[in-house]
Amino acid sequence: MPLMGSLYIGNSGLQTSQNALNTTAHNMTNADTVGYVRQQVQQGTKVYNTIKVDYSSVSNQQIGLGVNYSKVKQIRDYFLDQTYRRESGRSAFYEVSSGALEEIENLLDELNGESFQESLEGVWTAIQELSKDPSSAVTQGLLVQKASQFIERAKAVYTGMCDYQDNLNQQIKGKVTKINEYANRIKELNDEILKIECAGFERANDLRDERDRILDELSTMAKISYSEDINGQVNVQLEGVDLVKREVVYEIGLKEDENTGFYTPFWIQNAEYTINELGNKEYNIEGAEVFDLNTVISSGLNTDIGSLKSMLLARGDHRADYTDIKEENYDYSVSQSVIMNIQGEFDQLIHNVVKTINDVLVNAANTAIKEGSNYMQNEDGSPIVLFEKIGQDSYVGKDYDNDGKIDEWVESTPDERKNGYKGSLFSINNITINKDLIQVPTKLGFIKEDGSVDYETLEVMKAKFTEESNTLNPNVKKKTNFVDYYGDLVAQVANSGSVYKSILSNQQATVNATFTAREQVIGVSSDDELTNMVKFQNAYNASSRYINVISEMLAHIINTLGT
Repeated sequence: MPLMGSLYIGNSGLQTSQNALNTTAHNMTNADTVGYVRQQVQQGTKVYNTIKVDYSSVSNQQIGLGVNYSKVKQIRDYFLDQTYRRESGRSAFYEVSSGALEEIENLLDELNGESFQESLEGVWTAIQELSKDPSSAVTQGLLVQKASQFIERAKAVYTGMCDYQDNLNQQIKGKVTKINEYANRIKELNDEILKIECAGFERANDLRDERDRILDELSTMAKISYSEDINGQVNVQLEGVDLVKREVVYEIGLKEDENTGFYTPFWIQNAEYTINELGNKEYNIEGAEVFDLNTVISSGLNTDIGSLKSMLLARGDHRADYTDIKEENYDYSVSQSVIMNIQGEFDQLIHNVVKTINDVLVNAANTAIKEGSNYMQNEDGSPIVLFEKIGQDSYVGKDYDNDGKIDEWVESTPDERKNGYKGSLFSINNITINKDLIQVPTKLGFIKEDGSVDYETLEVMKAKFTEESNTLNPNVKKKTNFVDYYGDLVAQVANSGSVYKSILSNQQATVNATFTAREQVIGVSSDDELTNMVKFQNAYNASSRYINVISEMLAHIINTLGT
């Protein structure tokens, strides 16, 4: 090889070694940078100069021009990336569910340092004391007082659940906003990476690191899939629908419910809309929802991935009451919602306690009506009850024989409300204590017109209160009394919370193991990089020495020939 041509080899060695040293230094500088992926130098040979083509030989006569700095690639494991992102999403799903149950458990067990169960037991104690002497003003006042505390604390617990729903609702809005921001940033990174890599000489590895970090974050929010095309652009699907496709971002919208204020994520491109009188779009999101919340939650089906879906399930789609626990209404939307399920079961307890006490009093009044007595009735003939509906009549009178006299008092039914009656059901939000009894508890009396004390009514109330006729929901067959019902409700929350915590703990262990395995591939090892630095520094020194030798040889030849 000509000596002048040999300089190309030495020069290529210097350049390649210097670039390799720069890459090694870059790795060491970012050893502690979150999301940084180790970069590795790939070297190849430069093109050969062909001196002679000899068809009779195995190969042509060629002269090499040295080493070529091919590219710097990221060291990643596609399988570990996929596994880590899927398991991270599953862990985030159960983290939300576990947190929701923990919050509800705190609301049920403690309220300003006092257990709600104490207020329920207080009502039962007051009934027992009243049954000993129904005519006592002290025991009558105690019942009104304990009933008032019972309703007050029930509303506080239920309000706490509603507040937590609202908190989750705002988190849902924040998650959707963040997903849209991430989608737009991925699109920007796709464009920047394409500009840098289109010539084929350089890899935009730092931009790719940022894009991969975003994919890691997205995977915790929802189930995603992604693929990289030949141009280095990543296409992302969320819940099976395109989120980012080349240069287009398909954003997620939020539909706000007019009654509850709850947000429902939907695909804007899939939703139909009309323009209202203000010039704004009004979307019909039916069929365009991002999540199908009626599907069975299962790891086998991969339907338990993403914190956003878990938040939507935990929050539910409305404020549940006892009517949602009825068998015909207890569908996936209620049973799979952590908060709605407990809301409905808790409200069912309050409803049954209120109805039981009121029904005993109303039945006593109705019996008196049949006997021509005014016992347990107000001046207008309506029954004296302990609990009333806020701003509305609690009971309506029935004149079955149309003689102009009330034959019986009953609570209004949904059908009667449809026919114009403005009443509502006995639910936590619309229950209050009879204001007349608050002012004059002795109005209860329990003294019949003949002067006898009505022990029978209190015995019926005691029997009803201890009767095991209540179940938590249609899927639970065990029947309990009121006090045990609440204990079962708390136990159900605690048991479910324990199950979710166990799943979450196992899931976090899986995520940590996968993360560690992935870090062993993508993480920077200082020892390895120092070894590479020594290797490339020696290569640089060797190339420099080689150039010096060629230079000395040329100098010697020139000087010798010159003389």
